[in-house]
Amino acid sequence: MDIIDGKAYSAKLRAALKEKVEKSAIKPGLAVVLVGCDPASQIYVRNKIKACEEVGVRSYSYVLPETATQEEVENLLDKLAADEQVNGILLQLPLPKGLDAESAMARIPVEKDVDGFSAENIGLLCLHKEDLVACTPLGVMKLLENEGVDLCGKNAVVLGRSDTVGKPMAMLLLNANATVTVCHSKTKNLKDICKNADILVAAIGRPKFVTADMVKEGAIVIDIGINRDENGKICGDVDFENVKDKVSKITPVPGGVGPMTITMLMYNACKAAFKE
Repeated sequence: MDIIDGKAYSAKLRAALKEKVEKSAIKPGLAVVLVGCDPASQIYVRNKIKACEEVGVRSYSYVLPETATQEEVENLLDKLAADEQVNGILLQLPLPKGLDAESAMARIPVEKDVDGFSAENIGLLCLHKEDLVACTPLGVMKLLENEGVDLCGKNAVVLGRSDTVGKPMAMLLLNANATVTVCHSKTKNLKDICKNADILVAAIGRPKFVTADMVKEGAIVIDIGINRDENGKICGDVDFENVKDKVSKITPVPGGVGPMTITMLMYNACKAAFKE
């Protein structure tokens, strides 16, 4: 059993991005917009700013109050959309109640959509012409590639169908010629479906949901979930201790997919700046 070290590979990728930025005449610029004072969002934003400093990406941070109107949010996004110094725009979700996230996200130009959440970028992914791809699923694909995993013809099961993780994850696996099944809360015979998976990706936000009896011997398990267990300790969607000895490869939580998400944000910011 191999534990996939996302932290180590993430550091390697960031070092490569830093070298690329240092050699380029273009300095990528990333604007992060936070509305309100959600504690988890504040932590994410701080981590993104820190990653920018590490890679050499210019970081622009904008914090609007909880009371900000839809017009104020969209006016700021329009301003950033027109700013040539800003190559990528990230609107931290969720927005406070009363604000329309879909309407706000639509103000971000597709070429600056470093989160990969726009209808255009999702559409390109579906057409196998992907450009800027959602960071977490992209990070998973980079980890699998680094591990030398051949996805062609493999049975891949994705637990979760969210627009930001589950769906793009399934499309990326499908584009890599895996045979993909997407499971969700209405799926019947879930355990049997999971036990047939060569690659099992868990992204449902339920602590330790995936147990050893749901996993095939020798499978590869990717845990995207970030939860807290009954003791308040961070854990994933997979019961790591009971599953790890049954599989060939597995990502831990923390230290697996998590570090890759922000690194892929830096990757997308550089891609947008260099127009690659």
